[in-house]
Amino acid sequence: MDFTAADKLMDTLEKCRKKPRKVTATEPLYVGVDLGTAYIVVVAVNAKKQPVACAMRFAQVVKDGLIVDYTGGLRIVRELTQELEKKLGRKLEKAAIAVPPGTSERDCATHRHVAEGAGYQVTSVLDEPTAANSVLGVRDGAIVDIGGGTTGIAVLEDGKVVYVADEPTGGTHVSLVLAGNYDISFEEAEDLKKDKARQKEILPVVRPVIEKMGSIIHRHVQGRNVSALYLVGGTCCLQDMEKVIQKYTGVPTYKPANPFLVTPLGIALNCTD
Repeated sequence: MDFTAADKLMDTLEKCRKKPRKVTATEPLYVGVDLGTAYIVVVAVNAKKQPVACAMRFAQVVKDGLIVDYTGGLRIVRELTQELEKKLGRKLEKAAIAVPPGTSERDCATHRHVAEGAGYQVTSVLDEPTAANSVLGVRDGAIVDIGGGTTGIAVLEDGKVVYVADEPTGGTHVSLVLAGNYDISFEEAEDLKKDKARQKEILPVVRPVIEKMGSIIHRHVQGRNVSALYLVGGTCCLQDMEKVIQKYTGVPTYKPANPFLVTPLGIALNCTD
């Protein structure tokens, strides 16, 4: 899989996170709101589907894809939106949201209410792996979105999603293992997990958790025509975890250079008029 186009988009998004792109007073802007287990991310794109701004914050308002702190989530989305509006000099009005595969209508509605409460008109609701594929452009295979709380899988055939699944086990579980192994706080474990200089050291420690993710993936793709796995989500930033999953599942496994913001950008790309 050639991730050149996706990596270019992600590089642009990362630059916009540090310095938003200039926009006119009238050009349409579209937003993706990603309520993750570990981070809430708000991404804005223009009518040409180019990233223009991004803001994020560590937050624990979602557990296993379900919002457990509605007030906290609403406050953070409002604050991130206000931050972007100030930088862009524009009001942000339309947004898309995404949820883990298999999320009930009631829980989808809660995600929608958070975005609407922050002042958005929600134009579309989609599942997270499908959102990610708006960036990756996979025709056949499985998109695996490993976030803070869950491992979500979407099997694609000829560019269409034919099967979705989602199960608990994600980055939070990785951090809990690190916290116990190193006798540090959860917050310190989160920082350790993101320290690129120590990722080779911690991979053997968290390998059982990654293998658990591999078992979830294997169970859901077994017997299906899945020729490759494509990893996205913040947890997939862990160096060489794709090799562990490939060895466990026996399926060729790939990931883009920056898997963290793929899904939030994909959500924004699905926002419509």
